[in-house]
Amino acid sequence: MEVASLYRRVLPTPPAVEFASPEGRRLFAEALEGGTMEGFFSLVSHFQTQSEPAFCGLASIAVVLNALAIDPGRRWKGPWRWFDESMLDCCEPLHVVRSQGITFGKVVCLARCAGASVRCFRADHATVHDLRAHLARCASSRDCHLIASYHRGHFKQTGGGHFSPIGGYHAGTDMALILDVARFKYPPHWVPLTLLWEAMNTTDKTTGFPRGFMLVSRQTSAPSLLYTVSCGDESWKSMAKYCVEDAPNLLKDESPDNVATLLSRLVGSLPANAGDLIKCVVEVRRKDDGGSCLSKEEKERLLLKETVVQQVRDTKLFRIVQELQYPKRLRQAHTKNVISGTVVSEGNRQANGVDLLLPATPSEKTLCSPNSTNEAVKYPSSTDVLTVLLLVLHPGTWFGIRDERVKAEFQSLVSTESLPDLLKREILHLRRQLHYLTGCEGEEACQEPMPLSP
Repeated sequence: MEVASLYRRVLPTPPAVEFASPEGRRLFAEALEGGTMEGFFSLVSHFQTQSEPAFCGLASIAVVLNALAIDPGRRWKGPWRWFDESMLDCCEPLHVVRSQGITFGKVVCLARCAGASVRCFRADHATVHDLRAHLARCASSRDCHLIASYHRGHFKQTGGGHFSPIGGYHAGTDMALILDVARFKYPPHWVPLTLLWEAMNTTDKTTGFPRGFMLVSRQTSAPSLLYTVSCGDESWKSMAKYCVEDAPNLLKDESPDNVATLLSRLVGSLPANAGDLIKCVVEVRRKDDGGSCLSKEEKERLLLKETVVQQVRDTKLFRIVQELQYPKRLRQAHTKNVISGTVVSEGNRQANGVDLLLPATPSEKTLCSPNSTNEAVKYPSSTDVLTVLLLVLHPGTWFGIRDERVKAEFQSLVSTESLPDLLKREILHLRRQLHYLTGCEGEEACQEPMPLSP
């Protein structure tokens, strides 16, 4: 049966107050004067309409990430790097989101995968007073934005669960400004904060967990230079289980009498798709004029990446792993990883993008013309990735080794204390990613993670 088309809906008022109405403008002016609209301008500068009926979570993340000026580190279109809903597919395939929507935990996971720092609060682990305090702080800052997960029914609106950024707060009337990303349906509107809390304090039938809110800000630590953790497919679940459960249990059940045997057993128990956990990102850019090479900034960035690779290979752990001749399936899995190669031409002319497969063994690739003196960049190998994985695992993983001599020797191999500063920062960044993503694997695990051991 054909459904009649719709052009917007009438916003139920009350309880909402339309942003563009005289009353809505008065609330805006007073909140602006009170200093609780600071985040509004960066949000509205990047505000967008969700491109699919079920993309409210993706649109909310894209708006906030762009408002925070977080560089996605990869192209959107042409030479431009910019967050778009179509790029937010690492935690849930877009076709699944398009047909089923997205859960609170997956939205948190997506924001973290995209490089943001996220604190999330489900309604059963927070109060309306917490919401008020966090919103007042975020609304008074340009460095933090709040995304709400709520049920529309509490505002007498049609539809069910929904995500949208909160654009400001009016302390005098205790009202929040919802920047509804479904602009084809309802305009931005003010709602009583207590009613917004009630709309958050509802259960998502898909997960059985309450809705809530999340605070999204920029990472205080530097982003990854070369390696990143991916949870983009089913391989993440098996690898998360291996990292959190299998490896520690294996060490408790087995009793290796030397480090080589211990490593052999660890590597031998890896899932077949282990290489998909740690991704390597090498962005290649050059001018397509027949001879020009990388800019000074790009040369410096690639030099840092090459330095990280070399520092991995300088570790004693790398040399031991290399000698083990680990399973062929790991090498094969890793060769499927892709490096994005962006070829940028003069002016606005854009050459085709380039996808280069990572080699199974260490190799070199010259990024300029044959006559160039630019140094070659070494691509990470599977041995690099496995070494990094062992360094990234939480130090507590190795507590189950029963032989104290073997434990001490192995812990010295995987310790970050003696690593060069550049590699140490890379490992701690990856460990933080792994910690966050493992927590997001369970929908119930959505509180601020405990501090990591160095």
